[in-house]
Amino acid sequence: MKLVDLVGIHVEANSGVPLVLLREQQAPHRLVPIFVGGPEAASIAVALSGQAPPRPLAHDVMATLVRELAAHVDAIEVTGVDDGSFQAAISVTGPDGEHRLDTRPSDAIALAVRVGAPVFVSDDVLEFASATLTEEPDGDAIDDAEIDDAVAEFRDFLDDVDPASFANPLDGVAGEDEVSDGADPADDAGPDDGPGSAE
Repeated sequence: MKLVDLVGIHVEANSGVPLVLLREQQAPHRLVPIFVGGPEAASIAVALSGQAPPRPLAHDVMATLVRELAAHVDAIEVTGVDDGSFQAAISVTGPDGEHRLDTRPSDAIALAVRVGAPVFVSDDVLEFASATLTEEPDGDAIDDAEIDDAVAEFRDFLDDVDPASFANPLDGVAGEDEVSDGADPADDAGPDDGPGSAE
């Protein structure tokens, strides 16, 4: 597992689909784009802005539950890709010990921003599902065109990806974010997903 920074939310130029950008802290600073639904992107953006919504969002309630139950989010881990979707887990320690919870990366990241938990990405995901930007983390802001180029490179990877290439400890467990193939995300939205969700 490698520690990553949450670069922010970006909207892909071609599809208008929001994505979360995670970047490896150490060289070569690989970038992992994860396509997310509109509501999840908005929730992450609200948390990054530091502004409190008029009413608590679902991820605010999750963070409150963690605190009220005397638990602690130890880490968020993006563990693999299965059937075109990222897999993730939340590691939580509570009064009765440690727990590992399956989740979608977007929900895990929205929680991590609120509770200050570190985010990790597995070596396998970084090896197979990332792109490398020329800009260093302490340099100027990332150029949108460069991000779009990285996402295009990532989409090319999706054309040939073999899910068996990923060592996924959560294989077969539901709960993931799309590594979009360019289809309309709303087509895959479940009954509880908002319009335009990519999950």
